Formats: sequence, structure tokens, C-alpha cells
Amino acid sequence: MSAPHMKKARVLVVDDAMLIRRMVTDVIAADASLEVVGDAPNGRVALQKIAQLSPDLVTLDVEMPEMNGIQTLKEIRKAHPRLPVIMFSALTERGAADTLEALHHGASDYVTKPATAAGLATAQQRIREDLVPKIKSLCRVGTTPAAQAPKRGAASGPRPFALRAVGPAVTADIVAIAVSTGGPAALADILSHLPADFPSPIVLVQHMPHMFTRFLAERLNAQTPLSVVEGIDGQPVRPGTVYVAPGDYHLTVHRRHGAIVTALDQQPPQHSHRPSADTLLESVAYTYGPRGLAVVLTGMGQDGVSGCEAVTNAGGRVIAQDEATSVVWEMAGLVVGAGLADAVLPIGAIAGELQRRTERAVPAGVQS
Repeated sequence: MSAPHMKKARVLVVDDAMLIRRMVTDVIAADASLEVVGDAPNGRVALQKIAQLSPDLVTLDVEMPEMNGIQTLKEIRKAHPRLPVIMFSALTERGAADTLEALHHGASDYVTKPATAAGLATAQQRIREDLVPKIKSLCRVGTTPAAQAPKRGAASGPRPFALRAVGPAVTADIVAIAVSTGGPAALADILSHLPADFPSPIVLVQHMPHMFTRFLAERLNAQTPLSVVEGIDGQPVRPGTVYVAPGDYHLTVHRRHGAIVTALDQQPPQHSHRPSADTLLESVAYTYGPRGLAVVLTGMGQDGVSGCEAVTNAGGRVIAQDEATSVVWEMAGLVVGAGLADAVLPIGAIAGELQRRTERAVPAGVQS
């Protein structure tokens, strides 16, 4: 039972479909820590209601008449740069492309619309499982203090934690990145600051469904000097290339015939995720040992903690994004809290640290 004076997160629901507005409203209103303060059938009405109601978060449909979700988002960001916005998109190619565009323009996160053909109860359950936790995390309600994160750009006070004590540095032969909420922007920030001749391969898990990861790889490929591809089975890993785990598949790395290659499988999800960061990181620990480097960025949930433990047990290193620059400091925060990170850095410092940790020594007698 909730405390009588507990502050509820105030949500504005924006969607042109009355059925979706009603479903989302009913699910949100059933949670004691949330309340729906209004709804809107299109972007123009939504902008008026944001000004009138001052919600804590907006759920925003991507495809709407008069003013679509991306146009609305751009206007929201002009007046409310830190207001959390969750996009509501269709699980289609167009929905995936539009969602990546929205994340590029400052959306906080997204969920995919449930198929109403499956029935009202099933659709409501999907919304309850997918949307409600994201609202709570972004509005910092109903979570433990250790998992709470400030909004992007907010000041962050010191938090006690212990960095992992490590021995002499070992050059990393691979970088493995784990990321979720806020990931596309964080990845673009890091990868765009790495050179085309980056000396190690990069493998990454971003929690996204199929189709979305393909568009993510294409967008990142256009934003960075590196080659960014969606991973396929049996692909040799090469320096200067980023391999994105495809939605609904676990990505791992293995030695095969003297080379290290990617592998895909559809083993059960880990922590409700496939692809799973833990699965990838455990394979990196096994294959690379002390020359594996894990990077855990912004995101919800605990995926990545056990994988980082495997990396550290194998002698590898772990970098975590700091709280102040994370959209949600839960994935990275749990890694830090477990004492698995040997560095906690703002997003703007991570690219430089990756270059430092992968730098190869110049052979004697060779001039650079």
C-alpha cells in the first residue's frame, strides 16, 4: 500500500488512436505511483497541454496526423529540453526508422505498440510490462535510491563506491559495450570520436528488437569513421569495425580455425533480454581473458553485471559511465556498486579512454 502523500509521476498520453489512449491511460492509472493528467490526439494539442499541465513525462505516438511524433518532439525539446519523452512506435520497418530518428532528436526511450489482435488483456499486459517500468525509471518513482538517476544535465552529488583495484594495464584486444535506455545517443557520442584505424574490434549489445538494431547500425555507420554493421553468424572480428547484436539474437565471440568470429544464437533470454549483454561479456571473458575490456553505459536493469564479473575474473577491465551523464544510471550503477568497475567516466571522456587502453606499443626502431 502506497504512502498517502507519495508524489505521483504525472503523465500526458499522446496518440491519435482513442483505443490506444484508453489502454495506456487505464494501465498507467492502475499503478499507485503514476497518474495520467491528460491525453491528446495529436501533436498540436499535446504542446498546448504540456504548457497547461506541466507533466513529468510524455508518451508520444510516432505516426499522427497534423503534427507527427518527431515534429512534436522537436518542438517539445525547444521549450522543455529535459522533459522525459517515451516514443510509442509500431514494430515495423517504418516504425523502427522513425524511432531511431526520434532518439536522435532527444527522445528518452521508446516502446513498441502491442498487437491489438492478440486481445485487450494481452495488449494491456504488454504495456504494463514494457511501458510502466520505463516511466518509473525516467521519473525516478518506485525505485530504490541506488537505481535512481538524474535527468540528463542535472547535477549529481557524490555517491560512495569502491573502484576495483587493478594491476598493470594490459592492452585491450576487444571492446564490448553494454547499453540500454539512452543508448543510441551515448553510442553516437563515443563512436563518432574514435578514428577509422581504431586498433580493436568493438562488439555491442543495445537492447532493441529486430529491425531496430539494423537501423541503429546504419545510423551509427553514418555518424562515425568506423565501420558499423549488424552482426551475422561466423563473421571474423576486425579492428576498426563495430558489430551490433541483432534484435532477438544473442551475439557472442569464439575462436574458430585460428580466427575469432562472431556467433549468433537464440538461447533463452537473460534478464528478459535477447540480445543479452551478460551473454556477450561472458564470451569475451572466455575468448580474450585479460585482454577484454567491458564498457557499461546508460540503461535500465541489471544486464551486464554478471558479464562484468566474468570479465574481471578473467583479468579484464571494466569502464562504467557516470551517473551525471546517464539517462538512467542502473546498468552502470549496479556494476559500480558491485565493485566491478576500475573507472567511472562521463560520456565525453570514454572515447579517449578507449583509445588509451587499446593503444599498441610502437616497435623499437619504427618511427610513428
